[in-house]
Amino acid sequence: MSTVTKAEGKKVKPLKHGKSLGRRILENWQLYLMLLIPIAITIVYKYIPMYGIQIAFRNYKPAQGFFRSKWVGLDWFERFFTAPTFGRMIKNTVLLSTLSLLFSFPVPILLALAINQLRFKRYKRVVQTVLYAPHFISIMVVCGMIRIFLSPYGGLINLIFGNQIDYMTLPEAFRPIYIISGIWQDAGWGTIIYLATLSAVDPGLYEAAKIDGASMFQRIRVIDVPELIPMVILQLIMAVSGIMSVGFEKVFLLQTQLNKATSDVIAVYVYEQGIVDHAYSYSTAIGLFNTVINIILLVVVNKIAKKAADVSFV
Repeated sequence: MSTVTKAEGKKVKPLKHGKSLGRRILENWQLYLMLLIPIAITIVYKYIPMYGIQIAFRNYKPAQGFFRSKWVGLDWFERFFTAPTFGRMIKNTVLLSTLSLLFSFPVPILLALAINQLRFKRYKRVVQTVLYAPHFISIMVVCGMIRIFLSPYGGLINLIFGNQIDYMTLPEAFRPIYIISGIWQDAGWGTIIYLATLSAVDPGLYEAAKIDGASMFQRIRVIDVPELIPMVILQLIMAVSGIMSVGFEKVFLLQTQLNKATSDVIAVYVYEQGIVDHAYSYSTAIGLFNTVINIILLVVVNKIAKKAADVSFV
């Protein structure tokens, strides 16, 4: 393509790079050699395993292998869509993810804005450490703590309210338990990326705002919030794209036969079918369905964010 200069009205050809691609690769072969390592790792651990996706379209038998197993097309998907618990699993998965996103997503942002206003560095470090600590507790331990706190026999919550209610058997209590414990465990860890973003703000902006008489909340609204918006949108895109992928471990460990009405999600069903019942093709088909939905959500939300705020993930 050619461009026209306004001053002279002459056509000026764009400058061409003096060296060919092969020449540049030869001169910087060390960098390209280092680049081969992550590329190879990505191919080996991310792309080659996709070869196994065909299991979802076959009646897979381990003894027969991939190609000798009978091709059944979309039979496993039809079985999943017509399963008696299909509607309940979809509803529970979407509701649990959506409610978690609705209540959990703003908390790290608010914490980051609050922590950023702390001026005593030692106190700030203590607060951050206290908030980060729950993230490093094993899910198994967290679920054990939840069961102890909610136990009808000496549990902390029942002692406070003077009741003997087994909350783990109540379907209506499962979602609040899941969401609140998730906020406690991960909200502090989620502030790291927002605090890193706020650390890039020029301190001179705060000083100028103080001189102009801006209050703390005005400084947050005018300086901090606009700085965080691009990162918030990126985090939101990633969160929405995983809306069908509710954490399996926590749901599985908190699930009981009495709260299945609200805790029966797709991730647990995949485990039961694939690991417990050895229905490899069926569980792979369900997992593939989940992945496709997440990809569609990623593309849609990414396009909406790009049009609305000119921020996109890809």
